Amino acid sequence: MTRSDLLALTPDTLASLANRGLVKRADKDVAAGSGPEVTVGADGTVRGTFPDGTETALPPGRGLDAADCTCPAAGMCRHRIALVLAYQRGAPDEAAPTADEPSADWSPGEFDDDALAAALGRTALTAAHRTRARGYSARVHRPTAEDPAPRVELPSCTVRFPVPHELGYALTDAATALRGEVITLAVWAFRAADAEQRTEVTVGGRAASGRTAPTAAADEALRAAVALADELLLDGVRQAGPVFTGSLRRAERALTATSLHWPAGAVADLREQLDAYTARATRHTPERLALLLAELHARHRAAGHDPAGVLGTAEAATTPLRRVRLVALGCRIGGSVRDRTAETYFAHADAGIALVLRTRWDLAEDRSPTGHDLATRRLLGSPLHALATANVVSEHTTRAADRTVVLSRGRIAATSITPVGSAWTELPESLLVRDTAAHLRARGERPPRLIRPRVEADAVRVIMVDAVDEIGYDPAAQRLEAVLRDPAGNGVHVHAEYNPLCPGGLDALAAALNDDTVRAVSGMLGRARGRTVLDPLAVLTAEGVTVPDLAPGAGGATLGTAARPSADPITAALEAALTTLADAAHQGLRHLTPATRTALAESAARLRRTGLESAARLLDDLARTLHDGGAPAAAPRWVTAQIHLATSLELHREDG
Repeated sequence: MTRSDLLALTPDTLASLANRGLVKRADKDVAAGSGPEVTVGADGTVRGTFPDGTETALPPGRGLDAADCTCPAAGMCRHRIALVLAYQRGAPDEAAPTADEPSADWSPGEFDDDALAAALGRTALTAAHRTRARGYSARVHRPTAEDPAPRVELPSCTVRFPVPHELGYALTDAATALRGEVITLAVWAFRAADAEQRTEVTVGGRAASGRTAPTAAADEALRAAVALADELLLDGVRQAGPVFTGSLRRAERALTATSLHWPAGAVADLREQLDAYTARATRHTPERLALLLAELHARHRAAGHDPAGVLGTAEAATTPLRRVRLVALGCRIGGSVRDRTAETYFAHADAGIALVLRTRWDLAEDRSPTGHDLATRRLLGSPLHALATANVVSEHTTRAADRTVVLSRGRIAATSITPVGSAWTELPESLLVRDTAAHLRARGERPPRLIRPRVEADAVRVIMVDAVDEIGYDPAAQRLEAVLRDPAGNGVHVHAEYNPLCPGGLDALAAALNDDTVRAVSGMLGRARGRTVLDPLAVLTAEGVTVPDLAPGAGGATLGTAARPSADPITAALEAALTTLADAAHQGLRHLTPATRTALAESAARLRRTGLESAARLLDDLARTLHDGGAPAAAPRWVTAQIHLATSLELHREDG
């Protein structure tokens, strides 16, 4: 009997099941002739007897962690790994999978609940049933020839199935105590995705329990948050003082307490926008504030359709992870006159996703550090500039549903930080992009941004660079622009805004892109104005990783002038209309200036000239209601127009 499951275990999978140190030692022992004597029983059990007398058995249908070994090691040991490697070396060539055997063509949804209970235990199944009753969202990644291991992104962890048709080898970054539950949830997600032929699904919740709306307490908390958004829309930012900010803080706590995590995040961002306005910080923009007001209303309107996906109901606030390896992708510095923030981005290769670590420092009145000054601040025992360009292995990590993480050394668990080296180029294809056009096409169907799960770093990728065609500076927009070519020949437009907290950032970015040895750029990948665009975080060259926000300098380098791209008429009309709506929200509908009222009429006319008749009617309706019924009656019209225009612009950019 041939054990195809053992033959399918690659060194990377073995390292994920154990650790690289055990795999290297076991491989060395087998190569030196100190491996086990292998026998295969009639039932398929693979047994090994080692020179030191240790006996190990690998029964079929069970993972390595459930195998039998007489050594005193607790948990995974080198004997189990060595037995797998010895069995693989002794297997006949015809037993090994070949490229002609499409092992990628399978779905974890094939396992029924009896199989789950047998492999993972009834306790895990019972816990998973409780989560399904509340409802949860998931994104499934079906196997491909390039990435044959199907995986599922759950709200607070990822599950991979590296061995076809086997549950025992499933991998997850969740802590060991949660392993059985999250694997079960992942299998159910695949079942739902297979039935609906989708990649993003909501499992249980409303469909399972007949519930069509959040609980009474949750509904009350959401209505209160929407009422605060309406108050801000009517009175404007200038009227929102400390009392209103305190109301937002209480609303955020109430939403979190009732598990409405996505609206809670929107309220938190809205409060930060008001704080930034008070502090005159650059992170405040009227457009961002307008989107947040519309988002709260959009989530409220769609709450009955999909509570788990739209509201984040029943998402675990945090989930402890087992030993994880993270690859730093750069850092983004922000802040105000009173604080500084650093968002350090990491690739979690085993999960195929990006995560973000947030850090905040309060400032004394006489302090105004730049990004370069912050580069020497120590996090986890290392300077920020080292952490932002490092491989991090942590045994004490907590991940939130929005993909923010908390890392700490702990008293027992360890966190090691080493230089990133070539780790960028070894990332999986979900994070390392060689064909940006194909990658963006393959992202699959997604809900509009206003009701999409609030996942941080969802767009962060590493783009391989074949050539840099041009670099220039747009002085009007205070933006560095460059055009890269990926290995597939696609053009990628790099847009980097000037950050006054990091005056040397654009100079460092231009120098790195001008380097003949540039290999890759990390950043937020998306589409705008019909083009592939990248907001860069860091650049990899032969000299190492450059993080512009942490670079020294005062921004005195001379840069060539970039040609300003001409916007297509539809994008220009939608953006102009959204700017007008944002100005109206910033002023408050009760305090609109004559210029803003005129701009509403002009924006409607411009939309009509470009053929966007429905959008134009919404602006006309808003202007008419403001004139005839007053600001309170016009507020719902503003919300509808903002949602319509924002979603139209998003879809136009994606399709372009």
